[in-house]
Amino acid sequence: MPNPDSAATRTARISIAEDAGMPEVTEPYIREQLEKRRQELNQAVAAAGPGMACQELLVEVDAAIGRIDQGTYGICEVCQDTIEKERLIADPLVRLCLDHLSGEEQRALERDLELASRVQRGLLPQPDMHHGDWHVHYQYQPAGLVSGDYCDVIAPENGDGKLTFLLGDVAGKGVAASLLMTHLHAMFRSLSGLGLELAKLIETANRVFCESTFAGQYATLICGHAGAGGVVEITSAGHYPALHISKNGVAEVCSTGVPLGMFSKSTYTVSRVTLAPGDALLLYTDGISEAAGPDGLEFGVAQVARVAANQHGLPPRKLVGTLLDQVHAFSKGAHQADDQTVMVIRRT
Repeated sequence: MPNPDSAATRTARISIAEDAGMPEVTEPYIREQLEKRRQELNQAVAAAGPGMACQELLVEVDAAIGRIDQGTYGICEVCQDTIEKERLIADPLVRLCLDHLSGEEQRALERDLELASRVQRGLLPQPDMHHGDWHVHYQYQPAGLVSGDYCDVIAPENGDGKLTFLLGDVAGKGVAASLLMTHLHAMFRSLSGLGLELAKLIETANRVFCESTFAGQYATLICGHAGAGGVVEITSAGHYPALHISKNGVAEVCSTGVPLGMFSKSTYTVSRVTLAPGDALLLYTDGISEAAGPDGLEFGVAQVARVAANQHGLPPRKLVGTLLDQVHAFSKGAHQADDQTVMVIRRT
C-alpha cells in the first residue's frame, strides 16, 4: 500500500480538505456527461475503426455508468470511503480515493499539481502595467499550489483603445477551481478581441461559461474598461464592489449581476465613474476581507475601506503592499485559508 503521508497525497488532501464550499455535482449530471462521452467514443470507433485506446475508454465509461446504476459511484473500491469530489469533477472515471493510489499514481498527481501551478502562473499578466494614463499593479497569493482566484489585465490591440481589467473568484479551491480559472482566462482573452461593449462582453462570457461547465460551478467577477479622460466602466457578477479612492475618501462603485455560471440568460448593469489624476480603483477577493485573526474575527470589508482611505495618491504597488501588510498583521501568522488577490488601477 502506498504511503498515505507522501508529499503528493498531503498536498492534494490539503487542497481538497479546504474545499468545503465546493458546489455539489449530482450523479444525474455526471451520468449525462458520461453518456455524451460514450456516444463520442462510439462515433470515433465507427469513423476510425477499432482501436485499443478507444475500446479501453469505452469499457471505463460503461463501468462508471454501471456504478451509478448500482449506487456505488464515487466510492473507493478499496476502503469503501467516498472519493474526493474535486477529483470526480476533474476525472469522472476515478475509482480510488487519495489514500489508495499507487506510488506511481501519487507521483503523477504531484507532477500534475506542480504543472498546474506553473501553468496558472504563466497565465498571469505582468504584475506592473502602464497604458496611457493608467498604471495597474496587482499581487496574487494562492493559499496552496493552485488557486481559484482570477485576475487579468488586457491591453487593447490598438494603442488608444480601452484597457480591460478583470478580477474574480471561482467557487471552491484546489485543482477543480484552478481549472475553471484557466477556463475564464481563455474565454475572456478570446472575447476581449471582439470589441464588445462591457455589458455584452460579460453576458456573452456568462452564457459560454454556463454551457461549458458542470451544473453548480460558478465564479464571482468584476470586469471593467479604463478609457481616455479617466472614464472607467465597471460591471460585477456578484463580486465585492470596486473601491474608488479619491481625495474625498473612499466610495463603492456598484453594479449588479449574479455570479457567472448560475443562469445563462443573466443580464448585467454597467456603472461609470471618472477618476481624477491620482485617484485609484481597488479590487480584491474574499481572501482579503475574510482573512481571520487568532480570535476568529474577520478583517472585514469596512477595514479594507479604512486602509484604502489613507492611501490616496500613493503608487499602486505601495497601496497594494500596505493593504496586504495590514491583513497579515491582523492575521498574526495564522494559516492563510484562502487565496488572496489585490489589484489597483490608478490614473496617473
